[in-house]
Parts: sequence; structure tokens; C-alpha cells
Amino acid sequence: MKKTLYTWFILNLLLIAQVAADNVTISANAPDAVALGDQFRLSFTINTQNVRDFRVGDIKGFEVLMGPSRSQQSSVQMINGKTTSTSSITFTYILMANNEGTFTIPTATAMADGKEVASTPIKVKVLPKDEANGVGGGSTGGINDATGNRGNNGNINANDLFITSTTSKTTVYEQEAILLTYKIYTAVDLRGFDNVKLPDFKGFQSQEVELPNERRWELEHYRGRNYRTTVYRQFVLFPQQTGQLEIESARFDASVARATEAIDPFDAFFNRGSTYVEVKKTLTTPKILVTVNSLPGGKPEGFTGGVGDFNISSTLSSNHVKANEAVTLKLNISGVGNLKLISTPEVKFPDDFEIYDPKVDNQFKLTSVGMSGNQTIEYLLIPRNAGNYKIPAVKFSYFDTKSQSYKTLTTDAYELQVDKGEGTPSQTVANYNNKEDLRILNEDIRFIKQNNVKLRTRGNYFFNSLSYWLFYIIPLLVFLAFFFIYRHQISENANVTKMKNKKANKVAQRRLKDAGKLLAEGNGDQFYEEVLKALWGYTSDKLNIPSSMLSKDNIEDKLLGRQVPQEVINEFIEILNTCEFARFAPGEEKSQNMDKVYASALDTIGRMENTIKH
Repeated sequence: MKKTLYTWFILNLLLIAQVAADNVTISANAPDAVALGDQFRLSFTINTQNVRDFRVGDIKGFEVLMGPSRSQQSSVQMINGKTTSTSSITFTYILMANNEGTFTIPTATAMADGKEVASTPIKVKVLPKDEANGVGGGSTGGINDATGNRGNNGNINANDLFITSTTSKTTVYEQEAILLTYKIYTAVDLRGFDNVKLPDFKGFQSQEVELPNERRWELEHYRGRNYRTTVYRQFVLFPQQTGQLEIESARFDASVARATEAIDPFDAFFNRGSTYVEVKKTLTTPKILVTVNSLPGGKPEGFTGGVGDFNISSTLSSNHVKANEAVTLKLNISGVGNLKLISTPEVKFPDDFEIYDPKVDNQFKLTSVGMSGNQTIEYLLIPRNAGNYKIPAVKFSYFDTKSQSYKTLTTDAYELQVDKGEGTPSQTVANYNNKEDLRILNEDIRFIKQNNVKLRTRGNYFFNSLSYWLFYIIPLLVFLAFFFIYRHQISENANVTKMKNKKANKVAQRRLKDAGKLLAEGNGDQFYEEVLKALWGYTSDKLNIPSSMLSKDNIEDKLLGRQVPQEVINEFIEILNTCEFARFAPGEEKSQNMDKVYASALDTIGRMENTIKH
């Protein structure tokens, strides 16, 4: 018995060791782009410390200034009584970009846990020098890491910070998807936006593309300069009318931290001779004109408004059933385009079938070329008579944007054999137009059996008694009471401004409650965004100012008009500034102020609510 247990224990250890060895990997990390003359870090991390014979191929296009330096990391976690440990080793190089172009960092190999592992090659793009600085991509002269963060001490002008708005196409057909992208280009320390006003997208149906919460900043050479760039917002637009449509300008009120020389000697010592002041700058994007052509004439049979690239398929649940048994026909439309705007295809079923309204299931996701996914349409059919029936093929036509022509797809046709069901009457009346016209003889009318029975009165009459009248009067009174209460409620709800003002505090508290959950989870970005929504939403509803018209200046004037103390207003605006700056701050700075911001927001809204009520 002991020998068996010992053998089992050894086999388990070998199995665990084998699984761990199979999971050993090398991950390479370097910035996607650097500027000519810049220094940057290249690191290779192996998720074990039992490593030997680490090697990297010839690194071309870069000068190796240092490396490889070796560092080890390990951690132990205990969750629900279960202890797990992780360890890794990192080899780091410091490289300098000496040539323009795109270069490949070769594969790194090593023997880890007795097994040879290799990394995946990665590409690094070397951009030209920044014409504004003459050397490298920035004025800091430091080392870039994988985030590509850089600094700039110059004056803020139109070339230091701007936002571009671009569309994937400027000439399209009606209902053809367009991708609109707002992209930030900055060579300064951008802290955030105080106010953003986007266009209304008149003439388009718009849907915003969901972007990652953590913005990915990259280095890009644009018009002779090197900028940190990121995609700020993206929208997929579906033009709903023909002609020349205009996408109006977007406005961004930016907040920038600019370095200035420190006068105070203490500030100069602790801030390396510089202090930072907040500078406001308004950015606007140019208008974009989009030419929308109408779809060509001669639309084929089965065209339901689809524009894009689609496929259609069908299935029938059974080819052989009995009368009055249900059959399901499913149509599946898949592809990319304006899936959400396609009408349900027409299916011509036999007259002897009872047809129910189709059930539609949409599985869509938004992509840069439109809606991608599939639409499943399910028809429930009940054949009422025995016989052989044919369910004809379904024609589905759409406009193909690639070939710029109509295409027609056809599903399979089905033969359905219907046997006589048990208890099905032999006589029926067919040739009906809808299910109410189908009548089964000898089943739809039941005759009253007549007997010669003498009827006589027994007990008191209910008619005209007190109970009889109460039976009518009480429901009438209840109905009138509910009617007047309901009318009063409608009257109250009709006053939208009053209702928003009344519910402003409740809505703000609910949003702050959601922010509290994000605080507990440590989700900094969404926490600050939810607090901003609570603060801006409260002032919008309480002061009856549209969200698009809100600004810190008009909020201050309105709150003073409502007798709110100046100190409360200052605290409110300070919370707004803190949240906006924190959205673009590093992770550690976000987490440090979350508790304080949450408590201040609750206190400030409560004090404002008490002041405005009285």
C-alpha cells in the first residue's frame, strides 16, 4: 500500500512539472515606434527562474548601448486558503535607433526548465527626426519605454496639439457604412478635456465604436514632426439620405500643463528648475463633406434594404409531420453591413398553413465596416390538413458595395409531407386568407341539449338588491379614484423640467453608488468617469441646463443665483478638475485620490441639495 501511494505521489509531481514546463514562454517587449536617435528598452521576460543559455540573434538597425541586464521577480498569493507562487526573469537591453525604417527584433531562445523556448519576433518602426527639435522625437533626451511617453517644453501652438477627424470614405452609397475617427496628436503634456461637443450627425444613423478603457498612445511621424497619438472616439455612420451631407466641426476644450521657470528657490530645487501651469486651449476639427449616391435602379425581387456583403441559409425542423403538429423554418442572414436596418424577407407559405409572427434574434457587433454578425428569423408553422406541400425557396437580394451591384441569394426549397393526425376531422373548409377563416365542421358549433324542465324561483332575488348595487358602485368609485390619481401623475410627469429637478439628487446618488462599486474594484478610469457623470448630470437636471451647454463658468453663475455658498461651488469645481486630470494620469496617481474624491463628491452634492431646497 505504501509503495502504491509513493508511486502515485511521484507520478503527480512529474505531471505537475511537465505541465509547468509546457507553459514556459518568452515574451518580448519594445515600443512600436521610436524616433531616430532615441534610446529605448528592449526586454525579454521568461516566466520561470530556471533559465540558462539565453541568446538573442543579431539586432540590426540599432546600436546596443547596454545589456543584457538580468533581473528576477517572484510573488506569492493566498486566495481562499490556496497559495500560489509565480516567478520570472527579465533580460533588458538599452538600444539606440540609428537608421530610419522598420526593423525586426529577432527571436530570443533559452533553455527554461529543461526545455528550449523561443520568443516571437517583433517589429519596431524608426521615425525620422522631429523637425521642430532637430534631434530625436522630443526634448527630454530620456529613454522611451513601451508606452512611448515623451515630454515637450515649447509654447503651445496649432502644431503642438490638434485633433484630426477623418472618414474611411467620402463618396458612398445610401446605407453604406462609414468609419469616422477622431485622433489626438500632441507634443505637449495634455491633461484632459474640460468640455467636448461632437456634431449631431444629421442625415446619418450613428453608432459609437467601443474602444478600450486604457488608451494606447503611440509615436507617429506626421507632417515633419513626431507626436504621441491615440484614437479618441470612433463612430460608424450609415447615411439615411442622398446628396451631399455635412459632418459638422467638433469642439474640444483641452487642458495642458506647460512648464515655466520657477521663481521660488524651493520650487526650483524640488521641480528641477521648473513649475507647471495649466493652459486652456480650444481645438476644432474641420467640416467633412460626404457625397451619398442613391442605390442604382432596377432593384431585384427580394431586396429588403441590405447594403454590404451577406449570406443567407435556411433549415426546416422536419420534412415529415402530422396535421396540427408544429414545424419551424429558420432563416439565417449573416455578413457585414447594415444588418440592423434589413427588413424581414417575405416567405410564401401554402394556404393550408397557420403562420405565426416570426421571432427575430440579432447577434451583432459593431466593426469599422459596419454591423457584423447574423440575424436569425424563426417561423412557426402549423399545417392543418394532410397532404404533400412545397415550401418555396426564399430570395434575398442586397446591394454589394464591393462590386457596386445587386446580388440575389436563394435558399433551398423544401418538400413537407403531412399525414392525417389522430382525431383530425375529415371535413374542413380550406381556401382561407388567415387563421381566423379556418373552420372545422362539426367542431365549431355545439348544440344546446333541450329538456322539458320546469324552472322556478328559489330564495331571494339578487337583482336590484343592495349587494347588486354595491357590486357596481364600489368598482366605479375605485375606478374614479385611480383615474384622478393617474391624471394627476400624468400632469406631474408632463413637466419634464420639474421632474428632472425633482429627481436630480436621486439620479446623482445612484451614479455615485455605481462609482462606489468601481472604487472597491480599483477601476480608476471608470470610477472617475462615473463621478463626472454624476456631477455634470446633477447640475444639468437641477439648473435646467442642457448637457451640451454646461461649462464651469455658467455653473458657477447659476449656483450663486441659487444661494449656494462660494466655498461649496469651489469644492464642486475642484472635484471636476481632479476627475478630468485623473483620467489621463498614471495608475498610481489615480488610485491615491479615489477615496477622497468619492467622499468629497457625496458631501458636496448633499450640501448643494440642502441649500437649493431651502
